[in-house]
Amino acid sequence: MKLMFKWNKPANQLDIDVRFLLANERTLLAWVRTGLTLIAGGVAVAFISTDSGYGTMAGVGAIGFGGLLALIGYIRYQVADAAIRAGKLPAQGIGGILVVAGVVFFALFLLLARELKLF
Repeated sequence: MKLMFKWNKPANQLDIDVRFLLANERTLLAWVRTGLTLIAGGVAVAFISTDSGYGTMAGVGAIGFGGLLALIGYIRYQVADAAIRAGKLPAQGIGGILVVAGVVFFALFLLLARELKLF
């Protein structure tokens, strides 16, 4: 009689805790929100700056970096969603190191450009 009520779901039909899916979605929204903030700041710097070259370059860089952040967040969201639905931990990925490297590179570039008067 106990065997009649025992039912094993296939691996592709696991019960997924919706809290993990919603947390993943909130994380995506945080990446997008941060990207939009950088884009808005970049627009402000690019259009309000009094010097033509340096401020414009800083603004355009911030706009590009904001778009990159949103893209990294979306890729991370897709990877984590697939892992959650498969019942596994998502891979660590390289999104975090890309962001840190991008910030450091952009800051060094702006410092060097200002010191060498490239713009």
